[in-house]
Amino acid sequence: MLIHVFILLIALIILVWSADKFVYGASTLARNFGISPMIIGLTIVAMGSSAPEMMVAAVASIQGSPNTAIGNAIGSNITNIALVLGITALIKPLMVSSSTIKQELPLILLLTVIAFWLLADDKFTFIEGIALMIGFFIFIGSLLIRALIQRKKQTQENISEDDRMIAEAEQEIPEQSNPLISIFWLIAGIILLVASSHYLVESAVFIAHEFGISDLVIGLTVIAVGTSLPELAASIASVIKKEHDLAMGNIIGSNIFNILAVLPFAGLIAPGAIDPEAGSRDAPVMIAITLLLFVLCFSRQKGFFRITRLKGAVLLLSYIAYQILLFSQLTD
Repeated sequence: MLIHVFILLIALIILVWSADKFVYGASTLARNFGISPMIIGLTIVAMGSSAPEMMVAAVASIQGSPNTAIGNAIGSNITNIALVLGITALIKPLMVSSSTIKQELPLILLLTVIAFWLLADDKFTFIEGIALMIGFFIFIGSLLIRALIQRKKQTQENISEDDRMIAEAEQEIPEQSNPLISIFWLIAGIILLVASSHYLVESAVFIAHEFGISDLVIGLTVIAVGTSLPELAASIASVIKKEHDLAMGNIIGSNIFNILAVLPFAGLIAPGAIDPEAGSRDAPVMIAITLLLFVLCFSRQKGFFRITRLKGAVLLLSYIAYQILLFSQLTD
């Protein structure tokens, strides 16, 4: 048992580290090919923070644990909003003005409801997985088109004022490096992502079964928190650097990717019946947490969304309440 706990912790560390190296290699290689920092920021870097969830979901589904993949997607969304954003706001209140984020808040609420609708019948089909993945490519395409239109119409200074998230995301892109170094970290990152995901899922499922915990719950808790560490690190670093829009953008973007690009793996690779608790308990909680965020952001002052420390505390308490709900049911 202790060996599997050790493997799980080491796999989590390597998973998070390798995701960062993968993003670095892909970003610097794209820079070397002359790709716009804006495009890199909205695609490679944005997807990079969800790379751990995507890899874990794929590996879990391949290994016959689709409930772990589903739990990871739902749990990561709950963790990102309630735990990550809650902790971030407690460290420093957020003031968000990005027009992109204002447009994506209703979208994430809509996608969360769609995810609940797909899971409510206690099965997840291949067609449903395909539909979500198509939605992912449509989302990325529309995001790039909207950003390119803004860039064409406005100067860089106006973009910084009107959509700070895009400007802040561009500033985070690594500079060009030796192409061989970029390729090395790109390949090494992918290999380590796959290997660490395999051992993470294998050890997590073993531990869950030893304690009589379902694959779904282990995905909702330990794996969800572990794969959300990149979002936590990125959000804290962003608020420290006063990049509030980027901190919020990391969380909103990651949650959209979790529904459109992480959840589908369970349906694409291992379609069929799923744990009924996913649709009856966990997806409704995900809706409630997302709706809570929407309500907390609805109060505006001078064009800003404000997430105060009090609101951060409310989010964090909601996460604690959800964990109590999960583990109280385990003891019943």
